[in-house]
Amino acid sequence: MTQKIRDVIIVGSGPAGYTAAIYTGRANLDVLVLAGEEEPGGELMKTTEVENYPGFPEGIMGPELMAGFEAQAERFGAEILFENATELELVGPVKKVTADGEIHLAHSVIVATGSGHRKLGLEHEERLSGRGVSYCATCDGSFFKDVEVAVVGGGDSAAEEALFLTKFASKVYLIVRGKQMRASKIMADRVRSNEKIHVLYEAQVTALHGGDKLDGVTVCVGADLASRMSLSGLFVAIGNDPRTSLVAGQLELDRFSGCIKVMGRSSQTSERGVFAAGDVVDPRYRQAITAAASGCIAAQDAEHFLATTSAAVLEAATA
Repeated sequence: MTQKIRDVIIVGSGPAGYTAAIYTGRANLDVLVLAGEEEPGGELMKTTEVENYPGFPEGIMGPELMAGFEAQAERFGAEILFENATELELVGPVKKVTADGEIHLAHSVIVATGSGHRKLGLEHEERLSGRGVSYCATCDGSFFKDVEVAVVGGGDSAAEEALFLTKFASKVYLIVRGKQMRASKIMADRVRSNEKIHVLYEAQVTALHGGDKLDGVTVCVGADLASRMSLSGLFVAIGNDPRTSLVAGQLELDRFSGCIKVMGRSSQTSERGVFAAGDVVDPRYRQAITAAASGCIAAQDAEHFLATTSAAVLEAATA
C-alpha cells in the first residue's frame, strides 16, 4: 500500500473525468486519474465525427477530441494511469481505490465511470457478440461491406449508427420499437432521406440465429406474425446503463434510473468527499458537452470540499 494521500482520485475518463482532471490540476491539487484499460476516453473513442461540440465548426473526430482532453489534463499536472479501478472504499476521511493490485489513497474521489451498452437479453446474444452482433458501428461497420444489416433503437445513437453503416452495408434496417423515432428532428430527417435505410416501426427483435456467426434474426412487426430476416450484422443501440457496480452499497443510487444520486445541481453524493460526474449521474442528456460540464462542477465541488475541510481534520486522516 502506498502511503501517499492525494487530494483527488478521478475514477474514469471521458469528457467528465478528463474535464475534472483539467480543473483540479489547474487548481494545483494532487490528482490521479484511473482512466481505464479497455476504453480510456469513454464512448467518444468509438465515435467518428463529432459535429455538435462547441469550438469545432467543421466537426472533429471523437478520438482526436479525447486526445486533446487527455493532453490538456496532463498539461496541468494530472497523473493518468491506464488501469481499471477494481475496488473503492469510500467511507471515511481517507478514500481507498484499488487498481492493478495497488491501493491508492485520497481525501476525495470523483466517480466518472460512465455507462455501458444495454443489451437485448436474448438467447445467443453473448455467443454471437463480435460475430455479427455489435454495440458499436464505428468499431465494426467496415466488416460489413455490401451486406444487409440492422440497427435496433430509435434514438439519436441508433440513427447515427444507421447512417454510419450506409457507408459500408448494401441496406440498413432500423428496427424501432415505437410508432416513431425518438431521435432529434435533424437526425430523423437524415435517416428518412437516406435511400439505403429502411425503417421498421413497432418492431422488435425476438430471436437471434447463427452458428459461428449471425445469419439472421426473428422480427415481430406490429400485430403480424414474427418473420425471419437474413442479416449479416445486428447493431444494438437501445441505451446505456450507468456503471455503478464499484459504488454499490456505498453511495445512494436513484431508484428509477440507477444513476448515482447527487444533491441538487451539485456533484455531491451521499458520502462526504465523494463526487460524481458524467453519464453515471445523467440518465437523460448523455452528451459530451453536458458530461464535460458536470466534470467541471465535480472538480470545483472537490476543490471547495478540500479548501473548507479543516487542516486538522486532513492531518488527522493522514496520521
